[in-house]
Amino acid sequence: MGYLVLVRHGQARTFETHSDRLSPTGEEQARALGRFWAARGAVFDEVWSGTLERQRRTAEIAGESYAAHAGRWPGLRVDEALNEYDSAGMLARLAPALAARDGEFRALAETFDRLRDTPERNRHFQRMFERLVAAWLAASPAVEGVEAWAGFSARVRGALRGILQSEGRGRRVAVFTSGGVIGLAVQTALGAPERVALELNWRVRNASLTEFTFGGGRIALDSFNALPHLDAGMHTYR
Repeated sequence: MGYLVLVRHGQARTFETHSDRLSPTGEEQARALGRFWAARGAVFDEVWSGTLERQRRTAEIAGESYAAHAGRWPGLRVDEALNEYDSAGMLARLAPALAARDGEFRALAETFDRLRDTPERNRHFQRMFERLVAAWLAASPAVEGVEAWAGFSARVRGALRGILQSEGRGRRVAVFTSGGVIGLAVQTALGAPERVALELNWRVRNASLTEFTFGGGRIALDSFNALPHLDAGMHTYR
């Protein structure tokens, strides 16, 4: 059987102007993962990531850390199909339209805007964003300029299918990606309703490991959202 591990990127700089970067905590999370794999003698045949900076840098830093302790690390393969859903597009295009017709969402958005510079901002952003993403999942027709749920799910499943169906038995593959991709992969493996992908997405912690075995056209979930390489003080969600 083959082994696939999906790694969520390390903590990013979510509320900064250039948010697609790792924070110092995110960089340390990636280094800790590399050390963890090296200490346990983990070996990978392939390493993949999306093209987002936070995904790619997590893979690069983990690989550098691994190589410093254990030697050979595979060259990184990059595929934009492993990128996260378009959250920036949702906030810029879907959110104003939703606020105009949904009073509850409008109130959530106004509360977040009022508290965006306070310690409470993350909690209020999450409440607003969960409702926004639920509207995105249900959107029909799709919002112009924002990748629809159907497009997102098709590209992610296609990318993972391509990786899993490549030649070679017993391959060990690491993929550095984002929470939405991981939620979708787990939902697909379990044959669960589509809404489960987004419910799982909210629980995926930074630099966490979600493991699968695969072979013969099948994929099975082995673990979800594990952090054996991080102390509790390094657990983050955004």
